[in-house]
Amino acid sequence: MTQAKSEYELQSNDPKPILEARDVSVTFDMDRGTSRVLDNVSFDVQRDEMLGIVGESGSGKSMFASSLLNAVVDPGIATGEIIYQPPGEEPVDILSLDDNQLEKFRWEEVSMVFQGAMSSFNPTMKIGEHFEETIHAHRKDMDERMDHARQLLADLYLDPERVLASYPHELSGGMKQRALIALSLVLEPQVLVMDEPTAALDLLMQRSIMNLLDTLQEEYDLTIIFITHDLPLVAGLADRLAVMYAFEFVEYGPSEQIIRDAAHPYTRSLLKSVPSVDAALDNMNPIEGESPDPVNTPSGCSYHPRCPIATEQCVNEDPHYHDVTADQKATCFHWDQSADAIQYELGVEGLDSAPETRTAPSDDETVVSLNDVEVHFDQSGVIDRLFDKDMTVRAVDDVSLEFKENEVIALVGESGCGKTTLGKTVIGLQEPTGGSVEYRGQDIWEAKRGEGDIDHDEIRRALQIIHQDPGSSLNPTRTVRTSLAAPLKRWRPDLNTTDRETVVYNLLERVGMKPAEDYALRYPHQLSGGEKQRVVLLRALLMSPDLILADEAVSALDVSLRVEMMDLMLNLQEMFDTSYLFISHDFANARYLAEKSGGRIGIMYLGNLVEIGPAEEIIHDPKHPYTKVLRWATPPLDPDAAKEAQATKPPVREIDIPDPTDPPSGCPFHTRCPEAREVCQRETPELLEADDGSLVACFREDDSHEYWESDPLYDDDEATSVDRLN
Repeated sequence: MTQAKSEYELQSNDPKPILEARDVSVTFDMDRGTSRVLDNVSFDVQRDEMLGIVGESGSGKSMFASSLLNAVVDPGIATGEIIYQPPGEEPVDILSLDDNQLEKFRWEEVSMVFQGAMSSFNPTMKIGEHFEETIHAHRKDMDERMDHARQLLADLYLDPERVLASYPHELSGGMKQRALIALSLVLEPQVLVMDEPTAALDLLMQRSIMNLLDTLQEEYDLTIIFITHDLPLVAGLADRLAVMYAFEFVEYGPSEQIIRDAAHPYTRSLLKSVPSVDAALDNMNPIEGESPDPVNTPSGCSYHPRCPIATEQCVNEDPHYHDVTADQKATCFHWDQSADAIQYELGVEGLDSAPETRTAPSDDETVVSLNDVEVHFDQSGVIDRLFDKDMTVRAVDDVSLEFKENEVIALVGESGCGKTTLGKTVIGLQEPTGGSVEYRGQDIWEAKRGEGDIDHDEIRRALQIIHQDPGSSLNPTRTVRTSLAAPLKRWRPDLNTTDRETVVYNLLERVGMKPAEDYALRYPHQLSGGEKQRVVLLRALLMSPDLILADEAVSALDVSLRVEMMDLMLNLQEMFDTSYLFISHDFANARYLAEKSGGRIGIMYLGNLVEIGPAEEIIHDPKHPYTKVLRWATPPLDPDAAKEAQATKPPVREIDIPDPTDPPSGCPFHTRCPEAREVCQRETPELLEADDGSLVACFREDDSHEYWESDPLYDDDEATSVDRLN
C-alpha cells in the first residue's frame, strides 16, 4: 500500500514524536517466495502516550514491536527508518545502530516485555541475579539501581526481598510477569513495549497489571506501546488505538473514538466478533474468511476478500488514509458506509435484553455425578516430612455436582483454583482421594477395577477431552483423515474404509474446512490454530461421547475466532447429543457458551465450588464476593462502563491467591474478601440455594446466620495490596 504510506501525515500536533517509523518493512525469504510480515509501514508514537496496537494473530503486531528495538530475528530483514528522539538529544535511526550501540539502546532507552515471563528468565538464576546482570551489563551503579528495583517491585505489590531471592519456578505466573515488568524498568527507559504481556494471566491479574501500568506511566514518565489481540483489555486505558491488518495499520485514532465509531470495516467487524459480558449474544459474529498469506497478499485493499462493502475499486487500488475526523484515519475508500453495513453494540442493560437461548435441561438423565469429591496431592519432600510439615494441596475439596444430558457447564476461576483437576476427575482421568464419581450411576473407578454393570471401555469412550493446545494433541505424522478415521475404526467396526472417508469428508465440510478432500490430506503443521481445534473437536465427537471436557479450548484462538469456535461447539452438540464441561479463566467466553446454551456457570476458588447457577444470573447478578471480583475484572468494551469500573474500588483486598498448601481456615476467600467477618475465619460456608435458583457458598445469603452479628475482620481504611489500583 505505497500510496497510503506516501500520503501519511502525523497523528498529533506534537512536532517531535518519540518514535517515527518510516516505510518500515520486514521480510523473510522462503522457498515459496518472499514473506512480507510488515508492509511499508509509517507510523508515529507520541511521547508519554499509551498506545494500544490490536489485531488478529499474524497481522504484524509483534514484528512492528521487534522493529522498534531492531530485534527482528534472523533470517528476517527490516528496512526503512525508525527514528528515536531522546529528550534533549539528537535523533537516532534505530535500524542503523551496530551491535554495541544496540546493547546500550535496549533497556536504557526502549525496553520490551514479552508474553512468556517463564521463557524470559533463566531458570537456573534467581530473580535478583537477573537484575544484577542487567545493571552490570549497562555499567550502572549497582546499589542505586537495586534500590530502584526494590521500589519497582513494591510498586507492583510484590515483596521485594522474597522475589529477588526466588528462582522463577518459585513464583506464580502473575508474580513472574510483574517481576519482568520491574526488570524492564530498572534502567528507567523512555519507552516500554509490551507484547501480549498478560495473555497467559488470569482476569484479575490482567486487570490489575493494566491498572498499574496507568500508574507507572505517570509515575515514571513512560511511553507505553501495548500490543494485544484482546480489544477490551486495552480499550479502557489506551490513549490511542491502532488497528493492524495484513501487516499494516488500517485505522488509528483516540481510543474512545475508535471504540464508539470505528470507520474501517475490519475494525468494526473485529469489535462485533469480540466475546463480551455486556453485548447481546446475537450481536456477536465471527469475521468471515481468513487473514491473508504474507507471501501472497491481495491486490488493492488487503481486506477486500472479507469485506462486505468491497467494490472493484477496492480490488484494483490501494486505499490511502482518509480523514474520518481530525485525529482518526482509516485506509478505506468507503469508510463512510461502514457504519450502516456493519453495526455493532457495546453493551446492553441487564437481563431484559438477553436474547432467546436454548432451554436448560431439567428432567434429562444425569450423565456424570460427583459426590463429595476430594482430590488432594501430597507435595511433601524429605525435609518437610522431617519437620512434620503438611504440604498437601487440596486441589478439589468436597465438591458435589451433576451433569445432565446435553448440558453445558462452564467453570471459571483463577489459575490454581482446581478447575482442570476437577475436570479430569469428572471424565475419569484423575482418581479422587475422597468421594465418588459416577457415570450413569456406575462408579467409574469401580468399573476400572472390573466391578459394576458398565464396562470401563464404554465409560472411557463416553467421556472425552479437548485440550487447550490442539497441536500437541494431534500426531504430527498423521493426516487429518487418519486422525479422524481412528475413532471410527475403533468404535464403528460396521463401517468400511469408504464409509469412514465419507463420514470424515462430510464432517470437515460441515465445520467449514473446504474442500474436504484437500484438508483431509493435510498434516497438523499445515493447519491454522482454528483448523487444528476443529479437527480435535471432531475427533472427540466421533467417539459419540456423552460428555466432553473442553479445557481452555478457545483461549489460544484469536478473539475474532472464539465466537465461531463456540458456535461450532454448540451446533455439533445438537448433532451428537453431548454435554460440555467448559473450563475457562475468561468470563466473557464462559458467558457466551453457557448463556447461549441455557447452561450454568460454576465459580471455583481454592478447590471449592463457591457459586453455580444460570449464566445470566451469574453474570448480571453475582452473589458470592469472589464472583463479583471476577465480574469486576472482566474488562467492558463500552468506554463509559470502562471508566466507571476504573473508578470503582476493586472488590478484593489482596491480588495474589493464598498458598494452596496452606489455605485459610473457614471460608477460603476470607483473607481477600472485603465483606469478611470473624465467623468467616472459623466456619466454612456450604452451598445454599439463593432466590434465583443459583447455589452460593456465602454466609451473606442466610439472613439468620450469626455472620450478621459477627465483627468485621477488616477496617475500611486498612491498607491493602490493591490500594495502588485506585
